[in-house]
Amino acid sequence: MQKITGPEPWTALLQKNRPLVLPAAHDALSARLIEEAGFPAYQIGGFALVGARYGQPDIDLIHLGERRAAVRDIMTGSSLPVLVDLDDGYGDAKNVTFAVRCMEALRVSAIFVEDQQAPKKCGQMDDKRVIEPDDMVDKIRAAVEARSAPGAMFVIARTDALDPEGMRKTLKRGARYLEAGADALYVEGPRSDEQLEEIAKAFEGAELVTTMMEGGGETPWHPPAEFAAMGYSMILYPTSIIFRAARAMHRAVTDLRAGRRLDAKEAMTKDEFMKLVGLEYWQDVEKKFG
Repeated sequence: MQKITGPEPWTALLQKNRPLVLPAAHDALSARLIEEAGFPAYQIGGFALVGARYGQPDIDLIHLGERRAAVRDIMTGSSLPVLVDLDDGYGDAKNVTFAVRCMEALRVSAIFVEDQQAPKKCGQMDDKRVIEPDDMVDKIRAAVEARSAPGAMFVIARTDALDPEGMRKTLKRGARYLEAGADALYVEGPRSDEQLEEIAKAFEGAELVTTMMEGGGETPWHPPAEFAAMGYSMILYPTSIIFRAARAMHRAVTDLRAGRRLDAKEAMTKDEFMKLVGLEYWQDVEKKFG
């Protein structure tokens, strides 16, 4: 088990990792597995978090209090820098300010805030509505100003305007959001390679984020290197772990109910699990100070 140290600045991560691949952790154990796999950072997204922690869909059922508690718990499992999904900021500019300060107190490295109207929903669901661009600009400016120092937290502006408003208005929004001080732009829900390329071309030179929602998303699948070649610097994978974990747990309870024995090929042993959760580290602490 590693001792917790200060996380690497997000801008430094982006300089060394093109693109920066960000799997979503839904609990502390998945965060630890992400770190052990060698990823340099990870994300805590609403879709997997709400599904795993509460068994509910990502449709604006939880807000800052629940999100803050979950982020705190998940971060105990990993020392990696983390990007946190802050939904719509949980209100107006003052709520965004408070949310950013809460995340900075937890040593979160990066956040994103979106321009959906409340009640917001998962970005790849239908019938989304967006707030006025001026209101989102205020939220971005508030988020940037709420940081303890310039660049102390990486601020990503997400727009969900592509479906409700079309590409032209989405690109205009993106330009305004970057002008307002966002460190990166995240256009949610491109449905074709042509849309991905048009967005990348419009914001050439900016830090760009896209989502690869495996298992049912609208954006075409590409390996990370191909997204990087298009111009995207961060790739979010919100479902790749939680969907596989849910399938494995479903299989486990089905087997238990049927009286079938644990399949050793599909499970860790006790020793493997104890190593994963750091038992040896805590035993050493006990011996040293006990």
